Amino acid sequence: MDTDPPLQLRVFNLNCWAIRYLSKLRQERIGLIGDTLSQEGFDLALLQEVWSERDYRELKQKLTACYSYSHYFKSGVIGSGLCVFSRYPILDTFLYQYSLNGYPYMLQHGDWFCGKAVGLLVIKICGIIFHVYVTHLHAEYCRDKDAYLPHRVVQAWELAQFIQHTSKGADVVLLSGDLNMHPGDVGIRLLRGWTGLRDSFADTERFEGCEDGCTLVPANCFINKEELQPFPLGIRIDYVLYKGLSRFVVKCDSLVTTTGTAPGKSIPYSDHEAVIATLCVKPREEAKGSSGSTGEPELVDVVDEARTEVRVGLHTAERQRYSNGRMAILALLLLLLQAAMGLSSLVGWDSPQPFPKFSFSLLSLLATVVLLLSMVLYVFHTIEVKMLQGTEEQMRLALQALQDKLSSL
Repeated sequence: MDTDPPLQLRVFNLNCWAIRYLSKLRQERIGLIGDTLSQEGFDLALLQEVWSERDYRELKQKLTACYSYSHYFKSGVIGSGLCVFSRYPILDTFLYQYSLNGYPYMLQHGDWFCGKAVGLLVIKICGIIFHVYVTHLHAEYCRDKDAYLPHRVVQAWELAQFIQHTSKGADVVLLSGDLNMHPGDVGIRLLRGWTGLRDSFADTERFEGCEDGCTLVPANCFINKEELQPFPLGIRIDYVLYKGLSRFVVKCDSLVTTTGTAPGKSIPYSDHEAVIATLCVKPREEAKGSSGSTGEPELVDVVDEARTEVRVGLHTAERQRYSNGRMAILALLLLLLQAAMGLSSLVGWDSPQPFPKFSFSLLSLLATVVLLLSMVLYVFHTIEVKMLQGTEEQMRLALQALQDKLSSL
């Protein structure tokens, strides 16, 4: 292997924004994405937000000649939206669905119904075992009042743990997707610090595309310009991350992003910009273990900061659970009162009916609906509390282990 030339791997990543009946020019853009993938001949194409299996099948049919192997990850009510096209054999796949992913009653956002997850593919390229991860984390709808930040931090922690525990047999680890986090956010710092993954934009030797590597830019016609007012250049939330394990080292030779429209076209591929990374994989000069950074003092601060965000979310979930429980009790008491009043009329007590029968029945129906909804939400927030408590405990143990390791140095 030492005499073999370095392996060049071209990776295409895109959040396709392909929501049936809602996304603008969806069919035209899916066709455009398929044409580009077939013409460019990337080694790997990792796509997010391909919500319709019909769109996936159309892409698969168009790309079969160039990409002999593909996989679509199914999850949630409407799917995970994750799919991968590969020129090389896919040896194995696995899907992990995040334990927390928004709220079912936030219909205008819809993340809960999507089944956000991370998909793992094991691919063998020229004798090198790649563990390829593709994911899509919960969206950030309001940066100033981000109600979903604790959920996204939990997802980042679960993603980091998933990669850490499933990549031990890999030679190269590759993570690509829409992480919905800015480069300096606690979630991305936790993910990179815990796994030792490198950022292709930060490490690339050559870059071409939007300034600062942004993947949501005002120049894109599908973007709401008002949402990007605090960020005139745009924001970077789509990533290609990687690291070499065992006998191999990985570097990013070049990174390219689209700049508002597809090359040579009048429309963009999506509301996100595509990220195209050219990675170089070659043997290490000396065999050595993973260069993970789990002992660095900075990671202690990051884990502690992430744990604080989880605890904030835990307190919020506990308040919501309490409010729903109280509402359920009040609705139950109202139903019991109405039942007692109805029973008194049946046994012949001569008490006047305080409400007309129609109003009485309507009030009973309303109380029943409130009781059922409150009970369902109470159960949902109880699950949320348990998940946040479990994550907070995991972080506490990890923090203690890091501190013990530092103190022993």
